[in-house]
Amino acid sequence: MTRSPAVDVVIDSPLWNLVPGAKPVVRRAIKAAATPVLEHLQTGSESEVAIVLTDDAAIQALNRQWRGRDQPTNVLSFPSPSPQPSGTGPRLLGDVIIAYETTAREAEARGLPLGHHLAHLAVHGFLHLLGYDHESDKEAEAMERLEREILARLDVPDPYAFHDGA
Repeated sequence: MTRSPAVDVVIDSPLWNLVPGAKPVVRRAIKAAATPVLEHLQTGSESEVAIVLTDDAAIQALNRQWRGRDQPTNVLSFPSPSPQPSGTGPRLLGDVIIAYETTAREAEARGLPLGHHLAHLAVHGFLHLLGYDHESDKEAEAMERLEREILARLDVPDPYAFHDGA
């Protein structure tokens, strides 16, 4: 059985303190996502992911630096560049960064509970760490199908019923 990764949730912006239970929401989302998608890791292997809850200014700086887009976004994923040698500790999967203001605006515009949208973005970002993408229609369909399955286990309604894309 695949173990869920260790999840380090860092609150980088005090705005996230306005969201009761933000850390547990993220941890549950990653645990739910890990079960169906970590089969490619060795059985019983340990892994680790960091989720940084930040603000629009910080994510805009990252988006500008790493993607050449000088604007805030809801979530960014930074997969670890290469796995560690065997026996050197948990496999570091990477970092997921989520911006408060953009996430809150999107949730409000769609009439979603902020916790549901946060869970969706955590799952979405985590899947990117594992190589899932939505550059083509076929990739997007596969990723969205998996997101729906994971979120359903968390009792989060289908996020794609409300909009086109994450």
